[in-house]
Amino acid sequence: MYGFINSCLQSLVMERFGQDTWNKISSLPGVQESFMTYMVYDDKLTLSLVQEACSLLDVSAEVFLKLFGEHFFLFCKKAGYDTMLRTLGGNLIEFIGNLDALHSYLALSYQEMNAPSFRVEMSDDAKMLLHYYSDRKGLYHIVPGIIEAVARDFFHSKVTMTVVNQTDEDKRTGKKEHVVFLVQQTNQTSSTRGQDLSFHREEELLRSMRVRSATFAQTKSSWDLIRAVVLSEKDGVHCTFTPCYPDKMWVEERAFCNAFPFHMVFDGNLKVKQMGVKIQKFLPSLHARDATMDQNFTILHPQVTFTIDSIMKFINSQFVLKSCKDKNTKLQLRGQMLWMESLGCMLYLCSPKLRSLQELQEVGLHLADLAQHDVTRDLVLLNQQRLAEMELTNQLERKKEELRILSQHLETEKEKTETLLYAMLPRHIANQLKDGRSVKAGEFEVCTILFSDVVTFTSICAACEPIHIVHMLNSMYSKFDRLTSIHDIYKVETIGDAYMVVGGVPLPTKSHAHRVANFALGMRLAAREVYNPVTGKPIQIRVGLHTGPVLAGVVGEKMPRYCLFGDSVNTASRMESHGVPDHIHLSTSTYRALKDAGFNIQERGQIEVKGKGQMTTYFLMGNLLVSEDSIMGREGGQTCLYKDDLYVQSETESDSELDERTVTVRKDSCHEGGLGPDLSQLQPMAPFAWDISLPFETNKHRYNTSTSSFPSRLCALF
Repeated sequence: MYGFINSCLQSLVMERFGQDTWNKISSLPGVQESFMTYMVYDDKLTLSLVQEACSLLDVSAEVFLKLFGEHFFLFCKKAGYDTMLRTLGGNLIEFIGNLDALHSYLALSYQEMNAPSFRVEMSDDAKMLLHYYSDRKGLYHIVPGIIEAVARDFFHSKVTMTVVNQTDEDKRTGKKEHVVFLVQQTNQTSSTRGQDLSFHREEELLRSMRVRSATFAQTKSSWDLIRAVVLSEKDGVHCTFTPCYPDKMWVEERAFCNAFPFHMVFDGNLKVKQMGVKIQKFLPSLHARDATMDQNFTILHPQVTFTIDSIMKFINSQFVLKSCKDKNTKLQLRGQMLWMESLGCMLYLCSPKLRSLQELQEVGLHLADLAQHDVTRDLVLLNQQRLAEMELTNQLERKKEELRILSQHLETEKEKTETLLYAMLPRHIANQLKDGRSVKAGEFEVCTILFSDVVTFTSICAACEPIHIVHMLNSMYSKFDRLTSIHDIYKVETIGDAYMVVGGVPLPTKSHAHRVANFALGMRLAAREVYNPVTGKPIQIRVGLHTGPVLAGVVGEKMPRYCLFGDSVNTASRMESHGVPDHIHLSTSTYRALKDAGFNIQERGQIEVKGKGQMTTYFLMGNLLVSEDSIMGREGGQTCLYKDDLYVQSETESDSELDERTVTVRKDSCHEGGLGPDLSQLQPMAPFAWDISLPFETNKHRYNTSTSSFPSRLCALF
């Protein structure tokens, strides 16, 4: 089927049942976000869409296909076929009788269209029977939806259709399905109680399908006046006209054959009796004695057997015949069959079926071969322009589809880039930099900083290959990174085996110390799952925590980093370097923030801290209130261990609001009256460094033996 049909189905689902329903249906393999009008799609795709829609909406195929038929009529009107449909006939019988002619015309644009065929028959008791022929089985429920919508819109009448017969027509007509409908038409103005009940049943059905109403604007136009004149019983000319025929034909045989160069006359046995001059020229086989139509032609449309009886049943249809005697001839004829009762012969008044000037050349014809009165001349020229416009439309649709796909790929790549950027910088800081705005340094009154490193990392590096070190660190840092998401803290940096995080920056939170403490406990558990590539045993880490004020800002233009400045960073680094393997070392300020929060803390006592002198420090042993699974994020359904939220902003605030409200920029204590100290004014602050190599030996006999004489392998100086 052409993409026009699939687009109509998509429109029906989206307008009647919502975008979410179509999103579920379009998840089927092979379904595109949009369909190209003039592209041919496999029938299986359309049928699978119908089946999926029926399954999702919990309705039968009969109900859904009838609804599709009604929507298809409206969709065609909106697509620009309104005027064409209105002019097919002055009543419903004429409208249906000319549908095949309309399909024949549309086949000029939709060359591969395999349209159904319609035939109206009046029974002896004056009942209207509609014969429907199609190569596609099971779609006949669409017909009542279309015909009822046409009768209601164009002819202001109500139609009810019931199936009276259904047979296979493979042998007789070539079509796979033949369905006969009984059509009962009543004036819409004479509404009955039964019609009201039917209306309420339809409304109840739509409600049961959980659809939203679709409003279609119907506007009155000059066609209403034309329709009223055609249907008016007072139109005396239309109702009383009787044709007058001459007593004898005043046309010479030679003139008739020249005026209608492609006509043919054949009798009940299909024997050719007469033909036009051009038929004689291009099909000389018809000159043979006893030449018959079925020997020289096959019927392409309607798909019926080549007998007088079959032709009589479709006498109001447009017939398309193809020459089959000469394989080199591609000539197709399109025209009308007229039965001449007195002669017992059939007149086939036709013209070549041509779509373009190229086809005109392929069959060996010229415009001069067509009669002057034959509209095929104009049709070929007009359709040539139409085909060029269709090709342009196809190119535009293909470009549109390519742009849509490229846009999706661009959006995907943009998301990847943003994910990478947000992994390097806080989200609101990154958004400010993307917008070209400068990021001011901000002072945070209180936060908790953590440093960690791997015990005997220098010895491990000296004893194994570099790739093994990379694998070990990657395994360890991947576990640590996952924990940062669980406890919602910010990863500042990793240098070698050193890992630095902070709680309360860049988004202040009251539970910063609790978050970092639980993260430290999780680090210790995660490190036991990472193995030393030299010994094959779990590695040990050393962790240090300190709570205090910091200054945070973005430094550098190439590879910008969000860094922390202040003595609190230095102190946290010292807590790590003076720590004990597999222990979490706390400063006094961190101890005060955690002492009444259910943590198991042991006092270490006073130790000599490089650059700080004597300090009382503590060891964090565990959390008495929270399980290890909760700390590691293993418990299902528990997504947050903390009761407080960010107290500066809500989740719905924009990034610009975050920039102003989450980072509190205060007056610099060293420079009164100055707002937002820049990085050039950080000289009064004491510089600090943390060492990646072991500044202190860590063994079970000596905890605090200084090894400051060892050169530091990697140092970050602020």
